[in-house]
Amino acid sequence: QVQLVESGGGLVQAGESLRLSCAASGDTFSDYTMGWFRQGPGKEREFVATISRGGTNTYYADSVKGRFTISRDNAKNTVHLQMNSLKPEDTAVYYCASRKSSSTRRADQYNYWGQGTQVTVSS
Repeated sequence: QVQLVESGGGLVQAGESLRLSCAASGDTFSDYTMGWFRQGPGKEREFVATISRGGTNTYYADSVKGRFTISRDNAKNTVHLQMNSLKPEDTAVYYCASRKSSSTRRADQYNYWGQGTQVTVSS
């Protein structure tokens, strides 16, 4: 069983930055692909970014490409999401997720989820 705990959310103004972190425990972290998803008010959960087990390959949603960066530290069992140039439309609960297979953008393919952290961007 894998446990995921997100942190780093908050309230910022448009154009500012936030760095989200997700701490994993319960299994060998480097065996898992990690992903970030978000769910805005009244919206379905959507893909944000994913990173391969070794950290070599990353993939982003078009809406965040060039502004967000996903990274991982397998020695510390953590994955991060650096979010720059934030926009009001980035307001959502952000979730990290893991799966013991290759990267995918599909939320239903991830086995473990954190509880989420709120990001609010004011205009």
